[in-house]
Amino acid sequence: MISSSMARRLRVYVAAGLAVTGGWVAPALAAGAMATGGLTSQPIGHYDFCKLHPGECSIRPTNLAPAPMTDGLMRKLLNVTARVNAAVKPMSDMDIYGKDEVWAYPDNGVGDCEDYVLEKRRQLSRMSISLADLLITVVRKPDGEGHAVLTVRTDKGDYVLDNLTDKVRPWDATGYRFLKRQAIDNTGRWVSIRGGQQVLVGAVQ
Repeated sequence: MISSSMARRLRVYVAAGLAVTGGWVAPALAAGAMATGGLTSQPIGHYDFCKLHPGECSIRPTNLAPAPMTDGLMRKLLNVTARVNAAVKPMSDMDIYGKDEVWAYPDNGVGDCEDYVLEKRRQLSRMSISLADLLITVVRKPDGEGHAVLTVRTDKGDYVLDNLTDKVRPWDATGYRFLKRQAIDNTGRWVSIRGGQQVLVGAVQ
């Protein structure tokens, strides 16, 4: 027998048309938007990436509105996540380049978490999704290890694309501690995420 409170929640979900499709929960349980703070330090890997690709780090998107969440957008997010996760073999920067914190497109078929993010961001941008809504994000996993994911801003909340799962999840359902992400109005700047902790990856001021 279910409790009265559980029954009320179930009725709300049914009335709202709760739908689950391929690893995402439709807007009835949509994520909220992350609360961001002021400008913060740029991860050293992104700093070096920007020196090699200056044109990619000086873009100032004109449309700063979150992307409308539609079934079509979710299909794109799911497809790109699965495709890139399958195409890239996980390998550490030390094994690939002989040093830590190298952010690069995984054009040779191998990469670490930041490289998956860069490729997903590139593919989704080519599908006419604004870079203001495709934000490289630094998090801390439950085990304390630093990690990078792609945050997609939508009018139904912020969603996360991750190389550790093919699911597209609301940011607050990942179990991660969110630390910092790219600013929506400048691809070369980063902002803090309120409630985050000191970042564990190398950064420059």
